[in-house]
Amino acid sequence: MKNRILFSIFLTLFSFVFTVSAKQEKYTKHTVAKGETINMIAQKYKVTPYDIYSLNPDSQNGIQLNSVLLIPSSASVVVIDSSQAVTQRSSSNTHLVQPKETLYSISKQYKVTVDAIKAANGDLLNDGLKIGQNIKIPASDSGQNVAVSKPAEAPKVAAPLVSKPVVVKALPKVETPKGETTFHIIEPLETKYGISKKYGMTIPELERLNPQIANDFPIGFKLVVIGNAVNQAVLGAGKPTAYSTKPSVKTGIAAPSSTKKYLEEYVVKPKETILSIANDFGMSEQELISLNPELKRGIKLGMILRVPKGQREEPVKKEQGNLLKTINTNARKQLALLLPFNISKLESDTLNSTQARLKKDKFLNLTLDFYSGALMAIDSAKVLGMNVDIKILDSQETKNSSNVAMLVQQNNLQSMDAIVGPFYQTNVEKLAELLEPTKTPVISPLSKDVGKKYTNLYQSMPTAELLRSSIFDFIKAKSSNIIAVVDNKKGSVKQYIQEMQPDVRIAGLSAKGTFVADSLKVLFQKDRLNYVVLASESTGMILATTSAMLAAQKEYQVQLVILEQNDTFDFEEISLTRLTKLKLLYPSLSRPNETDKANQFDAKYKKINKITPNQYAIRGFDVTFDTLLRLSQEATFEETIQVSPSEQIENKFDYVQNATDGYSNNGIYILYYDTDLTIKEVL
Repeated sequence: MKNRILFSIFLTLFSFVFTVSAKQEKYTKHTVAKGETINMIAQKYKVTPYDIYSLNPDSQNGIQLNSVLLIPSSASVVVIDSSQAVTQRSSSNTHLVQPKETLYSISKQYKVTVDAIKAANGDLLNDGLKIGQNIKIPASDSGQNVAVSKPAEAPKVAAPLVSKPVVVKALPKVETPKGETTFHIIEPLETKYGISKKYGMTIPELERLNPQIANDFPIGFKLVVIGNAVNQAVLGAGKPTAYSTKPSVKTGIAAPSSTKKYLEEYVVKPKETILSIANDFGMSEQELISLNPELKRGIKLGMILRVPKGQREEPVKKEQGNLLKTINTNARKQLALLLPFNISKLESDTLNSTQARLKKDKFLNLTLDFYSGALMAIDSAKVLGMNVDIKILDSQETKNSSNVAMLVQQNNLQSMDAIVGPFYQTNVEKLAELLEPTKTPVISPLSKDVGKKYTNLYQSMPTAELLRSSIFDFIKAKSSNIIAVVDNKKGSVKQYIQEMQPDVRIAGLSAKGTFVADSLKVLFQKDRLNYVVLASESTGMILATTSAMLAAQKEYQVQLVILEQNDTFDFEEISLTRLTKLKLLYPSLSRPNETDKANQFDAKYKKINKITPNQYAIRGFDVTFDTLLRLSQEATFEETIQVSPSEQIENKFDYVQNATDGYSNNGIYILYYDTDLTIKEVL
């Protein structure tokens, strides 16, 4: 993005202006009157409840007096008489979905299977059942659909969350149709979404069978996933669940055990995050949130959290930038770089010259860029007098194969003090597995994937999940109003927000999936900073959303947020001025760096290679130099990881130990576009 900004400045006097227009659909604003319901409002405007819910997603949780709803034009929707939901003898009936209904309950009502309903509705139910949808009901085996009375719903029991021993309280029996019952025990890191998908259910169906999990999702709880709901013990009378760090045979991570470690209270201190606290207690973020559901709304100074008693290890204080000051040249160390040159393929390719291969082989170019940066790191290490022997080996890898097993044997890699590479996650995991007995550190340089964990594996690339949680932690700490505009193609992002960030309100889209300006404006608040999280790669949706935000700046404080760097924002149609006015905010793996150190690196690289270093060349330098620095200390590589973060040209290396095995890099920057056309790090 640094190059793009410079390029934009040069083109300021010679630029083309692109205008994107779209046909605007008409919407009516309705202020909720006393006693009105969604059904009443839908009938008044001759639309379906589903049409209203689509534009006003928050209304599915209930509507309040004087709240404003957007109502689509009746001409743009298909009007469905609610009487069509009444059962009748035909090959296929329709049913208007009401609040709290699930596929399971509807299937029982009409005496058909859930699979039959899904088959009859095609892609309509791909994203789950939605209130107000008009779905087709296939004929039952008897040829007639007969509505039956709905079973009584068990009351929801919220689990009090205070620190006392467990007390069991029985729930009333739930009368449901007879059938076989299947159970599932909640394991660490599991979510309602994951379990519901595993058993072909929706989250509402899962909650209907297990009312106890409506407000809590405790590890070790016995869920009903198929069949009848039964009496179950729930957390009650102010008693917490037992928690143990005994590894599970299946997952290898903390799981409930008969060896009880009861919970205790912990007060959140300044600058602590969900991730940092989870790491301090040897847990994952999901496990900590399971014990403290209120964390889904963000973490705040002074919050009282429930954590495993006696499990916290006092974290070692990390000091930034002390590795250069403590270089030790006495002990000689060994480092290996396993890079995918795939020389054997180059030699066997008789049809193409090396020059031709370089023009079309992007992966080879990436490798050579990384290698060129690594060579500069090795040169810098020599200047500083670091005492390290370095082997550079060809990993001969593809996504599904590599030469690592042979390299380990032929080059005695067990004796290395550290190894950088290979590039693909499966291959770097294979190497870590082979070298785990000797505890040889294996650094994954480029992969963002999260796979198997090994005690000696160091993931140097922060994960996409960490990027998301970091930006939400940041904006929630501002006591802001957060709204999300999510493209229909970004279903996984929407699912993440609904599950992990439930306080974030999602703006509704039109029936065609296009942005509706009023659906965003009605969610703005005048007394708070309004963050708009935009998840879309559509130029039209980005332009429409940002235009609505620019227009709203006269009345509201607004700022644009994205969850990851998005190439669409580099298109010429989306002007840089537009993004700087909205102070685009985003999490990043790297930072723009205009310091003397960075400029000297750029100049030296350009002198040697005749080109400006790209992100892979800089990454090659940063990963290799960070590893060399850590090897050139009196402490072991692992000990430096625990006490010393480092920051190189564009990348930060702040490793933390995973809840299971190995280490992950939490070095993330929160950046924003400033009005002077530069990208800056937030303070």
